[in-house]
Amino acid sequence: MNLWFTEYYENDTALSIKIKKTLFSGKSKFQKIDVLESEHLGKILLLDDIIMLTEAHEFAYHEMIAHVPLFHHPNPKKVLIIGGGDGGTAREVLRHSCIEECIMCEIDEMVVKISKEFLPNVASEFENPKLKLLYKDGVKFIEENTNKFDIIIIDSTDPEGFAEGLFKQKFYQSVFNCLKEDGIMVAQAENPYYYFDIQKDMFNNLKNVFPIVSMYLSFVPFYPSGMWAFAFASKKYKPLEKVRFDDIKAIEGSLRYFNSDIIKSCFALPNFAKKVI
Repeated sequence: MNLWFTEYYENDTALSIKIKKTLFSGKSKFQKIDVLESEHLGKILLLDDIIMLTEAHEFAYHEMIAHVPLFHHPNPKKVLIIGGGDGGTAREVLRHSCIEECIMCEIDEMVVKISKEFLPNVASEFENPKLKLLYKDGVKFIEENTNKFDIIIIDSTDPEGFAEGLFKQKFYQSVFNCLKEDGIMVAQAENPYYYFDIQKDMFNNLKNVFPIVSMYLSFVPFYPSGMWAFAFASKKYKPLEKVRFDDIKAIEGSLRYFNSDIIKSCFALPNFAKKVI
């Protein structure tokens, strides 16, 4: 059988992956969820027919969304993850022995359940006693908490439907208030090849709230264009100003993407992407 899954992008392009079979297909209260088994990329998690991860390459996303902010902070102890139901971001956060508590606020319980069942290598830290999992609306949770966290990671889907509020200035103001006085926020930020307008709005909203705002990049084969951006917003620390390079050396041998050279280079942007910020 010659089976292919194709994700169609908004600009008349698409990505196709050869599939062996469908392992799960269903709907939660919030979205359609599928798990496919591919020929060469392992299992694939889809939300509303959009690729969230492939087992083969998820490290390029999860390591970069977690380790860049964590190693910029001198002593991160409390981390909040908004979204991230597959568990990959929590897995990377909890590699850091300095973390005392990681709260993960995921609106869709079914994403967590399915990830545990079909993606155990990604969803590997849900039983960690340092992780507190809440099935709540992240916008409401952040509005109800102030001065609580050293790091906030927004591991969301695209700015549509229930995730749309996670890209608004009002939400970023709540994030600012939820961070401690030297806190850092990082959020997935689409890519400048295909989503320049979305990025422009996002970074303008962030700059209206945070004194320090920048973009950094990772290269993730299963996302549109392969180049993916993250927003870095900080109350105090500028990019590369306070990086704990000795601590990076201690764990980088266990990682597949992130290392000391990557953190130095990931804030370097091509000229067309600089126009976003």
